[in-house]
Parts: sequence; structure tokens; C-alpha cells
Amino acid sequence: MGLIWRKVHSGFSSYSTAEEVTQGVDATGLVAIVTGGSAGIGAETARVLALRGAHVVLPVRNTAAGENVKKAICKEIPGAKIDVMEMDLSSMASVKNFVAQFKSKGLPLNLLINNAGISYTPFKLSVDGIEMQFATNHLGHFLLTNLLLDTMKETSSKNNKEGRIVNVSSIAHAVPIGIHFDKMNNKSSYHGGLAYCRSKLANVLHATELARRLEEEGANVTANSLHPGVVRTNILNHKLIMKTIIGKMWRMLMKDIHQVINELASTSFV
Repeated sequence: MGLIWRKVHSGFSSYSTAEEVTQGVDATGLVAIVTGGSAGIGAETARVLALRGAHVVLPVRNTAAGENVKKAICKEIPGAKIDVMEMDLSSMASVKNFVAQFKSKGLPLNLLINNAGISYTPFKLSVDGIEMQFATNHLGHFLLTNLLLDTMKETSSKNNKEGRIVNVSSIAHAVPIGIHFDKMNNKSSYHGGLAYCRSKLANVLHATELARRLEEEGANVTANSLHPGVVRTNILNHKLIMKTIIGKMWRMLMKDIHQVINELASTSFV
């Protein structure tokens, strides 16, 4: 499969912060769902969207952690609109339950940011019997996106504003391993790093095919995938290499959490 790389000269660098990139953007009236918002990139994404006026919904597995993020954002940004709702991406039943509860609120949906993820974890199957990284990083987001598409299309049609779906993937998607569905749940051949790469490739393929279908349909919704760079977040904390001297030096070279989501933020929301 050939990959197309596109450079966008926005005037910002990989070290620009989301606040810098979104300066002057008014997201008032927009509703955004951000997965993985209880820490890391998701929490920073939620904070900056709230700063620009968006109503942010955080579906999280750990609602206590989500409430802490909400409290911190509201302390910094009085009047911020943040909803914390329970959802476990590795459980298809939990994803369906979240969508049902979200739709019951009668809210529009302008932005869906599929950010949550796990990496390099020991072998484990989800409650649905699927390798955990693939279930969490890809299948949960795939189902979530599919169940919310009608709401996004309806919203974009009513307010004439482009809806946006963003899959936070990784440069790891380029590792040439492919996706072998018949071997995915094989514990004897499992490798945590390769399983992560496989799930990130699935994120990219999902966004690419969905973008094609949405364009063909003429829907005012776009699907995108992005590599946020190597960022200091908790997703890498359990890796053994991070506990070594080399790992600690590597972490010093990683981007700060504020220096992310530029591909999302550098395009106007309105």
C-alpha cells in the first residue's frame, strides 16, 4: 500500500502549542467529543477546546479521573462546558451505552476526536474476546464513529459547518506488519509493540476509507488521521525502556503535552 505524505506550511512548527495555533479561533456553540480525556493529549485537547468556547464531552473509563480534569479546566476557565460520561472503549456494549446516553441529551456534534489509546501492554483479551490493544485503539473508536455519524451529518447540515472526525494515530502505523485477523488473538505470537503498530495502521485505514465514503456521499464531514509526535504522556510509563538511562534521556527529547494537536488546531473550526 502506498502512502502519501503531505506537508502543510501553516507557519507553525512541531513545538507550537495548541493555544498558539488556535489563537483567535471562536468555537462557541460547537460540541466536541474527546476520548481519552482523563489525561495526556486528550486532557490538553479538552482544555484548549473549552478555552475557545466549545462544549466538550469526555467519555472516560475512569470517571473520577475525568472529573478531576473537568475540575481543573473549570478552575482555569470559569464557565467552561465539560461533561464527563462513562465509556470503556474495549467493550462494545459500553460504547453503545455511551452513544445512547449522549443522543438522549439532544446535543449536536461537530467534532469527534478519537484519541484514547493503550500501548505495549501484556497480552489480554477484551470482554468481547478481542486482543486488547486492537479492541481499545481501533474497534471501540470504529464503532463509536459509526454510531455517531448520523448525528454529525445532521449537525453539519443544520448549521452549515463542516463536521470533523480525527483519529489520533501514530507514525508507528508505517511499520510493515499488516493486519492478520486470523492471528490477532494468538498469545504465542503476540508482541506488545507490534500489536500497537497494527492498531495504529487500522486507525489510518479507517480514516482514509471513511473520508473517501463521506466525500463520495457529499457529506459535510471530514475524516482525518494524524501523528501527534512523540509526547511525554502516561501511555509510555510502563515500558521497561523508559526506566533506563537511555529511556530517561529520550523522554527529555519528547514534546511537552502542550506542543501537540497542531494538525487539528491549525484548521479553523468554523
